[in-house]
Amino acid sequence: MLDLTINSKYRMPSGYKIPVLGYGVYQTPAAIASTVVAQALDYGYRHIDSAVAYRNEAASASGIKSAGIPRSEVFYTSKIPPKNLGYESSKQHIENTLKETGFDYVDLYLIHSPYGGREARLGAWRALVEGVREGKVRSIGVSNYGVQHLEELEGWIKEVDEKEGKGAGGVLSVNQVELHPWLARPDIVNWCKERGVVVEAYCPLVRATRGEDPLPVSLAKKYRKTTSQVLLRWSLQMGFVPLPKSVTESRIKENADIFDFELSEDDMKSLNTGKYEPCAWDPTTSKD
Repeated sequence: MLDLTINSKYRMPSGYKIPVLGYGVYQTPAAIASTVVAQALDYGYRHIDSAVAYRNEAASASGIKSAGIPRSEVFYTSKIPPKNLGYESSKQHIENTLKETGFDYVDLYLIHSPYGGREARLGAWRALVEGVREGKVRSIGVSNYGVQHLEELEGWIKEVDEKEGKGAGGVLSVNQVELHPWLARPDIVNWCKERGVVVEAYCPLVRATRGEDPLPVSLAKKYRKTTSQVLLRWSLQMGFVPLPKSVTESRIKENADIFDFELSEDDMKSLNTGKYEPCAWDPTTSKD
């Protein structure tokens, strides 16, 4: 694992590559998003995770442009907003994202959550597949999908592929879910890994609620790192793509400084708490 660097990437089922560390802009006000995105890029991040629902797509894109880094070197993600799925609305969201950002394409577009029912979910997916065909989106995926939602989508993709030819149903590249030692979700993670689907981890720092927990504190002392760095390193060694979020420049820098140490096998096992304690919402359990 020590051969990983901030420049490392994983190949997705789509064939495109995704940087192993992302910078999240959830709840980042548009007024400062441009500044903090530019700071993240300055500290080596090359992966910005936004969403329609965050209302900071334009500002995030502005930060990318102001950093002076070629567009081809920055991986940008957006998401179709929760409870606003369906084919037509999703098509419009893709167009709006391109207009808001001024980009010619989006590297990764996700369905933000499975809420809305089967018809809406699959309609949104069809829109994403068309976005890929039209060159507006490079890779597509989902967020907050439980195994039941993933199997629904996989079944639909296989059915379409059989009728219309391989690839017609689209290629699932990513599932982004809340992941940390107190919510490791082995069922979802194993489903994705068996199929080569990249797993992205949001809330990898548990929204700063575990900073005093004896487990990461003891490991932080052992490795002479912060608890945040220990948690992010755990995420990397689990094979996830962590998406830490901070608007504090020192923490943005700190969260990128996780490639010069490695948690031992025993320490990784100690972080396998077996608990199921989300710190955010949990659409993965949705039954509709």
